[in-house]
Amino acid sequence: MNTQLIKKVEEIIGVTKTIIMLDEQGCTSEVQKIITDNGCYLLKSSFEKRYIEWLKDEALVLKKLNNKKQIPVPEFYGFIEEKRGSHLIMSFEDGITLTSALEQAKSTTEKKSLIRSFGHFLQQFHEIDPIDSFTHNIDWLDHQLVKAESYLEHGQTKGSLQLLEKLKLNKPLPVEQTVIHGDCTTENVLVINGEVRLFIDVAGMTIGDPRYDESLAIRSFVNNEEYRRAFYDGYKRYKVSKEEFQYFDQGLYEFF
Repeated sequence: MNTQLIKKVEEIIGVTKTIIMLDEQGCTSEVQKIITDNGCYLLKSSFEKRYIEWLKDEALVLKKLNNKKQIPVPEFYGFIEEKRGSHLIMSFEDGITLTSALEQAKSTTEKKSLIRSFGHFLQQFHEIDPIDSFTHNIDWLDHQLVKAESYLEHGQTKGSLQLLEKLKLNKPLPVEQTVIHGDCTTENVLVINGEVRLFIDVAGMTIGDPRYDESLAIRSFVNNEEYRRAFYDGYKRYKVSKEEFQYFDQGLYEFF
């Protein structure tokens, strides 16, 4: 971290005592734990145009949610834009991703308990009242398809033109929209004291199709009947069909 950035960060959270580089979040960002006299914070930095846009979206979402405790997310402290990149300061949350928790679990019973808590956590989230700051007049799926087309035109996606045309022609029947996470994989929820308790990477959080969250939530264990059943022991509001799962996970998600 350069001296100028450290100065800007310290203006927000106080004088730094320790800076610890953490594992990268995929290929999108660098993450550092910063300890000051005031507490522990997370500095998330992105340097490529697409990921800078996502980081700014995440900052805006966290800022909107700072006083809305019904959605468990890190607390927003500041956002710094520089020529080389952008930086988001948020609270450091003492947990591990569900992906890591499942890898560390010592038994199938423990894994099923974690997955069940994930289902319950997601159901509670999908059932909260819509948040005014997330409301919009555009159709979520149509908007995602427009974004997918833009990413395709700029060579920023693994998705193909053939797949995009297929998605446009075969949109699933609409369901009631809810607040959604927008990238609800096992990587993007934190386990605290043995249960899923917190969302991270919330750039896509908005009002949208809950089947997208549900499909991404089960993607890593969709072919394991025991684990899938455990998820639906916690998530009882709806069960995506095979066709819906394929549309959202193996179709739309390919572009994001």
